[in-house]
Amino acid sequence: MRQITIRNITNPIIQPVRAKYCTSFFCQLRGWTFRRSIGPQEGLLLVQGRESKIDAAIHMLAVWTDLAVIWMDNSRKVVDVRLARAWRLVYSPAKPARYVLEIAPSRLGDFRIGDEVIFEEIIDG
Repeated sequence: MRQITIRNITNPIIQPVRAKYCTSFFCQLRGWTFRRSIGPQEGLLLVQGRESKIDAAIHMLAVWTDLAVIWMDNSRKVVDVRLARAWRLVYSPAKPARYVLEIAPSRLGDFRIGDEVIFEEIIDG
């Protein structure tokens, strides 16, 4: 699966997020289900086909840990940030989003609404 590094260029963070780039329905449906913990540098980037509040909504069913969720628009500008609690039904962004970054809850303060984010391809070689 494709891996990327995610950096907040508005407020640079010490440790970038290393995320799986998730575009398929099944990858997004599975997400972090059945995981008991997430490492501080781990992430999952759910990529939608378009900006939307409905398409960017997430579920937390069978997710056994809380998540920090960062929603970004087409230009990779943060439009919402929220702590998603384990086993809650649904969370959706306040504004339409195309990218949904799910990371460890300890990273919630690393992103704020209005921040600009860049994605960098990880090439293992």
